[in-house]
Amino acid sequence: MAKAILKREEIPEQYTWNTADLYPSDSQWEADFQILGDNIKTLATYEGKLSESGTILYQFVTLEQEAGERLSKLMDYAQRKSDEDTRISTYQAMVSRISSQYVAFLQATAFEVPEVLRIPSETLEQFFETTPELQLYRRYFDLILRRRAHTLSDQEEKLLAAAGELSQAPDDIFSKLTDADLTFPDAIDEHGEHHPLSNGSYTLLLSSPDRVLRKSAFEQLYQVYGSVKNTLAATLSSQVKQLQFFSTARHYSSPLAASLDHTHVPESVYHNLISTVHNNLDKLHRYVRLRKKLLGVDELHMYDVYAPMIQGVESTIPYEKATKTVYEAVAPLGKNYQAMIQEGLEHRWIDVYENVGKRSGGYMSGAMVHPYILLNYQDDLDSMFTLAHELGHAIHSYLSNKTQPTVYRDYVIFVAEVASTCNEALLMEYLLNKTTDPKERAWLLNHFLEQFKGTLYRQTMFAEFELKIGQLAMEGEALTAERLSQEYLQLNKTYFGDNMVSDSEIALEWARIPHFYYNYYVFQYATGYSAAIALSRKILSEGEPAVKQYLEFLSGGCSQDPIDLLRHAGVDMTSPQPIQSALDLFGTLLDEMETYLEA
Repeated sequence: MAKAILKREEIPEQYTWNTADLYPSDSQWEADFQILGDNIKTLATYEGKLSESGTILYQFVTLEQEAGERLSKLMDYAQRKSDEDTRISTYQAMVSRISSQYVAFLQATAFEVPEVLRIPSETLEQFFETTPELQLYRRYFDLILRRRAHTLSDQEEKLLAAAGELSQAPDDIFSKLTDADLTFPDAIDEHGEHHPLSNGSYTLLLSSPDRVLRKSAFEQLYQVYGSVKNTLAATLSSQVKQLQFFSTARHYSSPLAASLDHTHVPESVYHNLISTVHNNLDKLHRYVRLRKKLLGVDELHMYDVYAPMIQGVESTIPYEKATKTVYEAVAPLGKNYQAMIQEGLEHRWIDVYENVGKRSGGYMSGAMVHPYILLNYQDDLDSMFTLAHELGHAIHSYLSNKTQPTVYRDYVIFVAEVASTCNEALLMEYLLNKTTDPKERAWLLNHFLEQFKGTLYRQTMFAEFELKIGQLAMEGEALTAERLSQEYLQLNKTYFGDNMVSDSEIALEWARIPHFYYNYYVFQYATGYSAAIALSRKILSEGEPAVKQYLEFLSGGCSQDPIDLLRHAGVDMTSPQPIQSALDLFGTLLDEMETYLEA
């Protein structure tokens, strides 16, 4: 019988995060909010003055960083409190207010880049000499100068900054429609029992051993999405067009180029990922054949993709056991790393259990006071891996915040998934080395294979779809529901192969994927996963030298370009090799699972 969901006040305090470390009360948040408003007004007064002296330039950028920190702290508190119970209007309003202040901050500082670009190089060098403290910001200004070809006039920059909120409209509409407005009929199991169906429960239902329930959930979900497919196609088309507008306005060759330039990742990395995965689709096709055999079905359908291939293994993992296991699993990273994990566990960085109204899913927010982790822990293997994942993010943020000055503490998206996935890989190695039961080992291998399938293959398929629809839009093609479904279905068939029935419903999967509103973001799950697998292998095989390089990477923030940070840690993401090595490991895991099947 399912456990009742508790109210927030019924959750023991030790299982909730401590937002008082940000602000002890809402009134103190309000006081800091007013200071931020004053900061923004002061920042605006520097317009037209940045070229006057090194001192003025230093004062401006220092205040800008200070205001940015204050803004982040205010946003952290409002969002954390809102996520505790999304029904509370007070915190919904606080999120809205600080979001508006963020736009005001961007508008007030929109003059900065054009003004800096107009400062002659000789003058800027003179500023560095006469104002030595400005040297801290040399890389910061170098990054601005790299954007010279894509920076507009003051008025045009203000206009684009003001359009920032409008650019979020497709994502907002998608979220409101799919999370709030769409309702789904119950899914029906083999005994005729009803199961509530939602976006949140869908994957859980598809993980059921009951095939009748899986098929029902699959068909019911896509029947509803199909009823609004034209609205969702128009929404996704608007997203693609706004990316196209901003990239054209800034003189980029494509939205992909604009997106990757922001994090200084070569476009070749994106294309390397897709081509390397395509060269290894035979392994995914082997996985599909293996899944079909282990499930014992005549036809494998898309609603069978998440069904457990190995059953009968006890998988109840209470939170306390999970924390102990994760702590032991990261031992190869050293006692200092473990001590940081312990600090987070003991000092309430983590909001552990579901409560009524709490935001679903899991995430980490790297606040300056310390990281915050949201979980909805469910006493199972997936929840333990989510804990390891988010703790990886947390230590990455903790070390970057502790090591780097404010201006360089935020690591870019390209490296964001590396630390989290490295923790997961170390946890998997630990569990595999610890088990002596063949069936339990097969169960764990199945989980590892699922990670590869879900992250390296599936996210690359998403990335390829995103690239394709962007290219179609640039060629003037209309992104209708029919065209989007046609392109998606063909990709699904290519990736999963002939042993998978690509049901007609799966053609609509594009309609429910939030990542397509994230600006060429999703490929970084796959590249990050590949880098993490490579790093975890180095850590386990080389020991202390690899650990030292890895911790330096975690401490790097954005003090170097992401490609350089990873290269220093021993992984070259401009090469297909890390992706190929990860896929080779996938093949080795398949070999062992196929041997298990034959035993």
